[in-house]
Amino acid sequence: MNRILASLLLILLIQCMLVATVYWPGANTPETDLEPMAGFDSSSVDQLQVGDEFDNETVLQRVGSRWILPELEGLPADTAMVEALLDAITTGSSSAWPIADSIAARQRFRVASYYYRRKIDLFQGDATLGKFYLGTSPGFRRVYARNNQQDAIYSIPFSAHDAPGHAGKWLDRKLLQTRAPVSIAADSYSLLREGDHWLSGMGQVPEERELEALLDALRSLQIDGLASGDDQRDLAEAEADLIFNIESLAGAVTLELFRTGEKYFIHSSEYPLFFSLSAYDYDRLATIDAGLISGTSP
Repeated sequence: MNRILASLLLILLIQCMLVATVYWPGANTPETDLEPMAGFDSSSVDQLQVGDEFDNETVLQRVGSRWILPELEGLPADTAMVEALLDAITTGSSSAWPIADSIAARQRFRVASYYYRRKIDLFQGDATLGKFYLGTSPGFRRVYARNNQQDAIYSIPFSAHDAPGHAGKWLDRKLLQTRAPVSIAADSYSLLREGDHWLSGMGQVPEERELEALLDALRSLQIDGLASGDDQRDLAEAEADLIFNIESLAGAVTLELFRTGEKYFIHSSEYPLFFSLSAYDYDRLATIDAGLISGTSP
């Protein structure tokens, strides 16, 4: 009986030693670092192509420190939008483990080469840096993502809605803002800045609140997007409702405002296309009181 008990105790001791060996902290920790989803820095990307699940595609190119939209006459893209996408792809998985790596998970999370919400191709010159798929969202401002060359699926801090497949949605909404005008000429008034003061074309001092309303409208002007193809053709033959000739530290520009029914548009001499505008921004410029801004009304 004693020998049987001793044998059982010996077996138990051996089992405990095996368990400790297998599960001791650090015993099975990989010696190599986890492979990142993207093995390059965002600064190396100078072109990207974005496609969505409806087969819409657009291309963005880096020119110096700016991003442009070649298919929209080289109009400037929203640099912050582009950088947010690149940062999410290149660094979003750096401190995370994969969520899954199976073929079935690719379809479940919509990151397969044939089933995705967004497809992102990144280039450096003529060389392809990588192809990435963005799928469904596991939570607020997070999206499943996968490198086409890897099985691993990650959850990265981004939203697929912020990578649209339409070029017009990448437009820099602030591209028509005038930060530091020195002269402004509209249809019924003109203004000239002399030192720290503004004078009207009649030599009068503009009413302060009306002047600040005009300057603020020019500083914060935002487009809503591109006018449609039909509107582009109609506006090219239309007469502007209001024209501003503005000189600033950045140069001279002419802004033309149009209203057709309940739709509002603006054209800048710097760009070939017409842009849609909100009623709010249109009214801020169109309703400036000529008498007050000229300093002739009490």
